[in-house]
Amino acid sequence: MASLDTVFELLSDERRRYALYYLKEQNRPVSVDELVETVADWDDSAVDQEHIAIELQHSHLPKATEVDFVEYKPDAGLVEVQGPPPKFSVIADIARVIEQPAD
Repeated sequence: MASLDTVFELLSDERRRYALYYLKEQNRPVSVDELVETVADWDDSAVDQEHIAIELQHSHLPKATEVDFVEYKPDAGLVEVQGPPPKFSVIADIARVIEQPAD
């Protein structure tokens, strides 16, 4: 079970939050390419998709796998959120409503 500190740490970075919001909503394995595209669409900065892809693959997705409900398979290029604990789900849902990344 992820501690509250861990949940807040996971959600402390905007792009990682965007990735986790999307993964949680999909309820299925998502390709890294699809995830990069979505995060780039939601991101207001002028950063290109290649930069976002590198950041996700080398920083945010490995960080997210520190909890047992995020699974990242770099060799297959897939990532998935499975069975997130209720406190993560509630906090992520509230943060998404407040933040409202563009769909």
